[in-house]
Amino acid sequence: MKKVIERVAKLSGWGKSMPAGTALGFAAHKSFLTYVACVVEVNVDQNKKISIPNVYYVVDCGLAVNVDRIKSQFEGGAQFSASLALKSTITVKDGQVEQGNFDGYQIIRMPDSPNRSMWILSIATQNRPESESPCTAIYTGTL
Repeated sequence: MKKVIERVAKLSGWGKSMPAGTALGFAAHKSFLTYVACVVEVNVDQNKKISIPNVYYVVDCGLAVNVDRIKSQFEGGAQFSASLALKSTITVKDGQVEQGNFDGYQIIRMPDSPNRSMWILSIATQNRPESESPCTAIYTGTL
């Protein structure tokens, strides 16, 4: 867990001064023998509009067999999480939730999608000194 936290802090620039209305949020989790750390940049403009310009992930899943599948899992996670934060509302009328299924669920469009930066730590690089074999950025950028 320590490695993913340290790497996501470096990748995201954690601790740097941020412009007014901008902040970073952090989360880390272990599940199914996989360690994940995430930093999300959130911005509120002068009109009080919230945006999520950047999401940074670092994943340690052991041997990364299907890198494209790992990338797509986290790209989708960023898209759905941003959608929940920016577009989602659950309303209750007469004691009943009005939303019944995904037909009432708004997904953010590409212009509102955050840039996603991701590092996947691999078994091949974990036991070597960082100066000898740095972790490779397997994916950086947007779709």
